[in-house]
Amino acid sequence: QVQLVESGGGSVEAGGSRRLSCVGSGYTYGWHCMGWFRQAPGREREGVASIDRDGNIKYAEFVKGRFTISQDGAKNLTLQMNSLKPEDTAMYYCKAQVWACDLRSLVTTSGPVGQGTQVTVSS
Repeated sequence: QVQLVESGGGSVEAGGSRRLSCVGSGYTYGWHCMGWFRQAPGREREGVASIDRDGNIKYAEFVKGRFTISQDGAKNLTLQMNSLKPEDTAMYYCKAQVWACDLRSLVTTSGPVGQGTQVTVSS
């Protein structure tokens, strides 16, 4: 079956960097869209960044200029996170979907989601 597995989370001081990776398996086709969303304790899920099959990229305002999403083929997705802030602390999830690629769709549409990787930023 389709699986997405994230890695790269951990603890980092404010201003530091982390690189998240998502590796897909169980499928041979390309998704219309892949992206990252996050969820902090007590808060709703929020879309962070997305990339569609044509390479169009969207970023949430709160990560613009700090995070970079990239894709290597249909099965490898990366999120480079720089200049991390304590408010970036959250569980980060990789998501794939067959339609739509706006940030809201990452948390409202169906599609495979990984188990998440925790990022903790200390001040």
